[in-house]
Amino acid sequence: MRLGLQVSNFTWPGGAAHLGEDFATASKRADEAGMYSLWVMDHFFQIRNVGPVEADMLEGYSALSYAAGVTKKVKLGTMVTGVTYRYPGLLAKTVTTLDVLSGGRAYFGIGAAWNEEEHQGLGVPFPPLKERFELLEETLQIALQMWSDSEEPYAGKHNKLGRTLNVPQALSKPHPPILIGGGGEQKTLRLVAKYGDACNLFARMGDEVVNHKLEVLRQHCAEVGRDYNDIEKTTLGFYKLTKDGNGQGETSPAKLLEELHHLAEMGIDQHIFSLNNVTEAAPFDLIAQLVPEVNKIVPAGRTAPLPNTN
Repeated sequence: MRLGLQVSNFTWPGGAAHLGEDFATASKRADEAGMYSLWVMDHFFQIRNVGPVEADMLEGYSALSYAAGVTKKVKLGTMVTGVTYRYPGLLAKTVTTLDVLSGGRAYFGIGAAWNEEEHQGLGVPFPPLKERFELLEETLQIALQMWSDSEEPYAGKHNKLGRTLNVPQALSKPHPPILIGGGGEQKTLRLVAKYGDACNLFARMGDEVVNHKLEVLRQHCAEVGRDYNDIEKTTLGFYKLTKDGNGQGETSPAKLLEELHHLAEMGIDQHIFSLNNVTEAAPFDLIAQLVPEVNKIVPAGRTAPLPNTN
């Protein structure tokens, strides 16, 4: 099984003056602890489930590029990019640049976008949901074309590209893995089956819901002729990891390991989580001790865990 860190909150004790140094330290600690991936949200305002809208927020790809320069192995991605925020061809180029400069460590996290407040605040068009899903599918098609040998024009309902040139090409082969966020059963999971390399679900939805979503994904895969096992199944969680886990809202390493085994029994390949104490060294020391055991966990449906190296 794999472990990923999502950094979702940048309101840290040192304030903005020390944010670069503190984010670099957290990124290096995740890398050195043996975590498989590092994620930031692709938001411009803080989201309601994490903190007040006025709280500190960094632009996602700038943050990931900065993290790439201070890490060596950990994969890097947004959880997830809203499809409305960037033109598709420029987005594919941005992800390619991250992949090249990091030595082939980029994920392409993408979703249909939802935060209307950000769009209105910063003057970004926020089309109806149906159109956003049309944009999402076209963006996936454009990215895959740009990560192929084709430089042919692309003509969709919403996007027209005259030449899909992308040089240098991504180092990840066949391309940076595409993670499509969300659990919508009719559209999102269908797109995962058709285009994605990974899905992402909220662990807090509960076992029954997560299992149901995975079964829906399995059905979509069968319909499009895709091997369900080709897709990496990931979940999102949130912890305050401490040695004993005795305080309110705290989780011990033993409790986390128990939860990871449980998620693996449902077929989850990677558990990505935020740490409430991400600015401290202690949780990363605990994660480093857990990683060898986590690497041995074989998710249901697999004969061996997915490789935990980049």
